[in-house]
Amino acid sequence: MQTSNKFLDDLAKMANGAASAVTGVKGDIEGMARRRLEKMLAEQSLVSRDEFDAVKAMAAKARSEQEKLEKRVSELEAMLGSGNKQNKAKPGTKK
Repeated sequence: MQTSNKFLDDLAKMANGAASAVTGVKGDIEGMARRRLEKMLAEQSLVSRDEFDAVKAMAAKARSEQEKLEKRVSELEAMLGSGNKQNKAKPGTKK
């Protein structure tokens, strides 16, 4: 029985060694994958979240200003009234 215990002990040591090796390989693979991903991201033309938020705020402000100007132009056109419509109806006439 002494032989089988030694055999089982050796088998357990080999299993532990293999598990350690697998853990080490796993760490190496994860590190390589992380470095590869970081390299790919660095090569892309990506913006930071702060830059994105700043541009988004600028676009929202520009849209708001555009809507105000559209409303103002509509009001001015309404104030001009029919005079503007007559000129469009008779393009050949001179002022």
